[in-house]
Amino acid sequence: MANAASMREEAESIAVKALGFVAADPELLPRFLAITGIEASSIRRAAAEPGFLAGVLQFILAHEPTLLRFSEETGTPPAAVGKALRALPLGNDDHERST
Repeated sequence: MANAASMREEAESIAVKALGFVAADPELLPRFLAITGIEASSIRRAAAEPGFLAGVLQFILAHEPTLLRFSEETGTPPAAVGKALRALPLGNDDHERST
């Protein structure tokens, strides 16, 4: 299972980069907050919730220009973002929900 653990770590790393990317963008951050219903002051707490990082990646993947800009600015291949999403809890139906 070491491979699954390393895939999860890599996926979390990409998702954290994506969160930083969104948080640093004055146009993306308000849109992300509006879509998720999270207040800016609650992001740190929300980030600890299962599925939050998957939600960040879903947000990036939902808008191709945003995905391409994220990929270019971070050196993350676009396909790696989708792969990372699938490796995270709640990123697809193959993961059990944490309680």
